[in-house]
Amino acid sequence: MSKSITLAQEETMPLWRCYLALTKPKVVALMLLTALVGMCLSNPDTFSVEKALLGLFGIGLMAGAAASLNHLIDERIDGIMERTHKRPLPSGRLKANHVIVFATILGLTGFITLFIGVNQLTAWLTFASLVGYALVYTMYLKRATPQNIVIAGIAGAMPPLLGWTALTNELHAHAWILVMIIFVWTPPHFWALSIHRYQDYAKAKIPMLPVTHGIEYTKTSILLYTILLAVVSMLPFLIGMSGSLYLFGSTLLSVGFIYHAYKLKYLPTDRSAIEAFKFSIYHLMLLFLFLLFDNFFVI
Repeated sequence: MSKSITLAQEETMPLWRCYLALTKPKVVALMLLTALVGMCLSNPDTFSVEKALLGLFGIGLMAGAAASLNHLIDERIDGIMERTHKRPLPSGRLKANHVIVFATILGLTGFITLFIGVNQLTAWLTFASLVGYALVYTMYLKRATPQNIVIAGIAGAMPPLLGWTALTNELHAHAWILVMIIFVWTPPHFWALSIHRYQDYAKAKIPMLPVTHGIEYTKTSILLYTILLAVVSMLPFLIGMSGSLYLFGSTLLSVGFIYHAYKLKYLPTDRSAIEAFKFSIYHLMLLFLFLLFDNFFVI
């Protein structure tokens, strides 16, 4: 009965919610948080609220456009996978031509906002990220190599740099350290999900690491990456970007992520992979919040 009710609710979902789902709002929200932290750390003494809001608006729109194109390109495999077959396109609630128009409007509006209201560097970097995620990753890498998420991780790791350049119009080494943190975080985050949804990826013939190299190999890779992430997450403290609050918070989060990876590898349960995946989301969100609080609320 409950499944029937859920299906009926999805079939009567308002049109605006279908379009909102295309943009992957939870993912975009996390991206915008990291972009905001990049803005706040870039030049706190001359922080411009107007430019920050325009930057977040433009980055958010272009991220939504990239997500919509991802839905469009992945319509066939989304229809095969249990996790995604109820998305707006494979379920038939939206048509491909409508999604193309929607993504184009979002992308152009975001690019123009950044180009005119922020600066050209941020506009072009955000456009490059859109192309990297929506086209290079989704159209090619995702289907071509088990290292897909590693190679394409740079596109998803760009928001802190975009936030930084939005306010400074320059590529600073500190911004690249924030990018490096997300870049190293991305593989264990997605590989944990791919273990949990192993059957889905195998059925859709997507060469995610568990499908091509086996689940145990992937578990080992996740554990090693969480250790590497712990080291990389120390860099803001080691170079003086942050202080003791960030050091304390990042250490706790690193220990937590390593623990989940260790549990997934050596003490697995049916929920170990999805628990590691969920923890990784909180890990990234809290890590960047610790950066923010350390710089603005600690005397």
